[in-house]
Amino acid sequence: MTRTVLAAAAASAVTALVITAPTASAAPHTVHVKGGHTSVTVAPAVAKALLSNGIAPLVTRPGKPSATTVGHQPTLKATYPVTGGSLTTSPLGGTIKHTGGLKFTNVFNGRSLEVKNFTIDLTQGRLTGRVAGTTTRVPVFKLDLSTAHVKLTQHGADATDVTLKLTKEAAGALNTTLKTGVFSAGLTVGTADTHPRF
Repeated sequence: MTRTVLAAAAASAVTALVITAPTASAAPHTVHVKGGHTSVTVAPAVAKALLSNGIAPLVTRPGKPSATTVGHQPTLKATYPVTGGSLTTSPLGGTIKHTGGLKFTNVFNGRSLEVKNFTIDLTQGRLTGRVAGTTTRVPVFKLDLSTAHVKLTQHGADATDVTLKLTKEAAGALNTTLKTGVFSAGLTVGTADTHPRF
């Protein structure tokens, strides 16, 4: 009887260790981002509202602007090179760094604000940017991944249709600097497609 009890206790202890001990597969796997690109497509209604209020968005180098259509409506697309970062694949998280920027100019008064060197932070669910001429980094967009399509491969990741919503901080800075009221917190500015490569 004693041997049976001891054997049962030992088996229970081993089972507990197996259940509670962390395994190698439970640890997130980190990969370093080497390149790729991210494209931001502005919602046609937002592009129209900006232009009708005298706000001209300008993609700054080495970002590349292009014209595109969404639902047969013309709009602006900006593509930025990915310069680095690191990602965890399970769960998906980490950062993707870019170069280039986006400059907003109020053509009615000549005031402008440029945000550059964007960083996508998948862990925090936001996109930040550095205000040109300063060392200040601000949250520009909240990332809504509920409509996104994510695919991981051996050499990269593809996340498409990520919804971008303007943060309160960005809306306030833009309205104050440009002397306008066209920007609002939570505004769905458009979507992003990011293609980092490992």
